[in-house]
Amino acid sequence: MPLKEKNSLMRGAAILTMAAIFIKVLSAVYRVPFQNIVGDIGFYIYQQIYPFYGIATALATYGFPVVISKLVAESGEDLQRRREVIRLSYWVTAGTGMLLWALVFFGSERIANQMGDPSLQPLLQIVAFSFLFIPFLTVWRGTFQGEGNMVPTAVSQTVEQSIRVGAILLFSSVLIGRGASLYTAGAGAFAGSIAGSVAAVGVLFYFTRKQGLSAGRKAKLDRLITGRDIRLLFIQSAAICLSSIGIVLFQLIDSFNLYDGLLKAGMDEWGAKIAKGTYDRGQPLLQLGTTAAASLALTIVPLVTSAYRRNRQEELDNCIQLALKASFAFGLAATAGLINIMGAVNTMLFENSSGSFILSIFCASILFSSLALTLTGILQGFGNDFIPALAVLTGLVFKYIGNAGLIPRFGAAGAAAATLFAFISIAVFLGIFLKKKWKTVLIEKAAAGKALFAAFCMTAVLQAWKWLVGYAWPHEESSRLVMTLLALSSVAIGAFVFIYIILKLKLFTKEELQQIPFGSRLSKRLN
Repeated sequence: MPLKEKNSLMRGAAILTMAAIFIKVLSAVYRVPFQNIVGDIGFYIYQQIYPFYGIATALATYGFPVVISKLVAESGEDLQRRREVIRLSYWVTAGTGMLLWALVFFGSERIANQMGDPSLQPLLQIVAFSFLFIPFLTVWRGTFQGEGNMVPTAVSQTVEQSIRVGAILLFSSVLIGRGASLYTAGAGAFAGSIAGSVAAVGVLFYFTRKQGLSAGRKAKLDRLITGRDIRLLFIQSAAICLSSIGIVLFQLIDSFNLYDGLLKAGMDEWGAKIAKGTYDRGQPLLQLGTTAAASLALTIVPLVTSAYRRNRQEELDNCIQLALKASFAFGLAATAGLINIMGAVNTMLFENSSGSFILSIFCASILFSSLALTLTGILQGFGNDFIPALAVLTGLVFKYIGNAGLIPRFGAAGAAAATLFAFISIAVFLGIFLKKKWKTVLIEKAAAGKALFAAFCMTAVLQAWKWLVGYAWPHEESSRLVMTLLALSSVAIGAFVFIYIILKLKLFTKEELQQIPFGSRLSKRLN
């Protein structure tokens, strides 16, 4: 590959990676002020419907565009085939979008009844329109990416998320301020999401006009299009999408059977909605906790792909072991640290400490979700998109069975435990498959031991710090300000202790630190 082309691809990958990280962080952060505006019941209403929007976003971001870009890139200089690929993509994605819109829009009454809350029907009808944007978002993004131009995709995703978050917070705040119902505020929030999709289409339309992207409207579909192309669009797009939205599908299962299960267990409607809204506080915590692993996974894919294609076994072994070691260490740190200060974090972010035990169970998933994300990135670097999708299907089975068995006995805590078991099953499934495919040590026992020791030391220091703060302010639970100070100081102290110990124990070599974000700076600070 020519150096100029290689550098262009690396720049494109870096642009998409930065955009993806920004989107993931913003997607988690906005839920905190939104929950503060609408409360736990309003948060319950939003989270019941959100999985449908999440699926539409995944199809428009991770599923179809990846496969379309592959088909466009394979077209090369054959402009006729390129036009036919774009034309086929429009037909397939438009048909998919229309079908999903019809299923959700016209099935909204039945879906809301199955969730146990008929008042959700108007919100479902609003969110259904997000599926109609799929053909424009996917085809334009995929075509640009296939041409090696990642800027339009990154800009459209960033604008979409920024407009969406701003509109959600603005609309919900205005509606609540005017005395509207929580369901109306939820409808306004999803109208804000639609506004984000409109903005993204506008951005992509601007780039198509600016750069002269051909839509291929005059192409014939029966000349160069093969059955393989159609199978790729449907099957591989579904596999890539499925492997990217495990947590969204877990939320969808919770939407259907957590609130309804609490009602059947004897809880009143008001209490069940509050319990579900409190449980949903775990979603942004999980997203933030896995940000490091998600960033690592996005970074590791091109490295693994490069080493695998050049058949450099030692280099590939090092990439895999470093990725999993870093994912395990930072996932463990985030899990242990968050559980240690859950009461303070809960109060700081969500105004009170309700459900802290349930959220602690839920956030234990951070470690296994981090490992699953990294393992998925490694396997995708091998060019294998179907095993991660199969792993997610396995996790869905564990989640559904876990919910069915545990919610009647333990309520929302049972649903949190089912999520934990599901992520464990995904990580184990992927780990076993990778071990069979590539004979290498995934995580060395010595490295795991050092990370566990660092987490133990961090826990001891944080518990001592909590005791000191509790001794100085005996009534800290009643003060959100004190809990905020405790949470923020604990994060700083815990991070310092964990990083200091893993560097002292030389969990990472100097060469490995150079490949980890901010690793070289940490090493210099320690020296």
